[in-house]
Amino acid sequence: MILNIPLAWLQLSRQKSRFLVAVAGIAFIAILIFMQIGFQDALYVSATKLHNNIQGDLFIISTQYKSLTSNQSFSRWRLYQALGFEGVESVSSLYMQFAKLKNPINGLKFPMYVIGFDPVKSIFKIPEVQENFKILQIPNMVLFDRASRQEFGPIAKDFEQGKSVKVEIFGYLAFVGYKVKVGGLFSLGPSFGVDGNLIVSTSTFLAIFPDRPVQNIDIGIIKLKPDANPQQVLANLSAKLPPDVRVVTRQHFITLEKDYWTLRTPIGFMFYLMVLMAFVVGVVVIYQILYSNISTHLAEYATLKAMGFKNKYLLIVVFQQALILGTLGYIPGFAISIGLYDAAKNVTQLPVAMSVEKATLVLVSAISMCLVSGFLSINKLRKIDPADIF
Repeated sequence: MILNIPLAWLQLSRQKSRFLVAVAGIAFIAILIFMQIGFQDALYVSATKLHNNIQGDLFIISTQYKSLTSNQSFSRWRLYQALGFEGVESVSSLYMQFAKLKNPINGLKFPMYVIGFDPVKSIFKIPEVQENFKILQIPNMVLFDRASRQEFGPIAKDFEQGKSVKVEIFGYLAFVGYKVKVGGLFSLGPSFGVDGNLIVSTSTFLAIFPDRPVQNIDIGIIKLKPDANPQQVLANLSAKLPPDVRVVTRQHFITLEKDYWTLRTPIGFMFYLMVLMAFVVGVVVIYQILYSNISTHLAEYATLKAMGFKNKYLLIVVFQQALILGTLGYIPGFAISIGLYDAAKNVTQLPVAMSVEKATLVLVSAISMCLVSGFLSINKLRKIDPADIF
């Protein structure tokens, strides 16, 4: 009958204040991990949102390509060369560059990411762009990203209210702005490198950036014929196009962007470091809790050992305590993190959202922290000798 007594739970709950503090400490660690991986995931999702919304099967980029927000243009002639390969149905070009958009209310200028394409057909999967891209055929008409950050002013709000919205945008090193009219809205959202987006036609893009040569494009988009073998076409293009460009699949394109933010920027490293530090701090905190609990009940453990209970049973009790603390600490941490995710999303406009994968990862991390702490704290229990205690 003794074996059926929930000894681990009784020991933890006997001192309620200490127990609640322990659960709160683990919940805080869980929240820290949730926030770190939440922002890390938002970094990758926001940085690759444009990649996922471009209609194409293969993509041509410069061999100097680092990320979308770094200008690495190449000759548009490479697209025409690709058009001659078997299996290629059509090609499209994409121009991208930062400009400064003038807030119509306070006159301040903020960086805006300008995306230009030939609006003969839509090359974006974004429904609003597919519906309104022909508006861009009118000179100086643009589509404004309604999910852009608030520093650009009430542009989207004014347009939705039926007002005529004109904005002034300044190209690189330009002292005189170029006036454009908002002809529609779309939703793409900011990222860690972009505060807002503007989609324009190629002609409007070149008017905003008059020093930009028309033959220099940033992304080449290749659409394949329905019966084409993507891997075969990819191999042919990679082997025969000049070495100043490379051809990649969508997944490879996305991987390049993620690798850039993970390996080449401080923010990617900091996210991994902070998650690791939170895990280590969690192990230390839980170790102190378990070790203190063992020390407090040392006489009881010695009594059990004198009664014939083996070390294995006593160790199981400690690990049960670790699992109880990890699970109970995770529950409030999870609940609070959902609210913090919503608040962070509203403030930053980043895609910070809870998912099954995040919830599972943090749960496994919390339990792992507790088990590691339990393993570290049982040394004193192994060495206990009832003769020394009594």
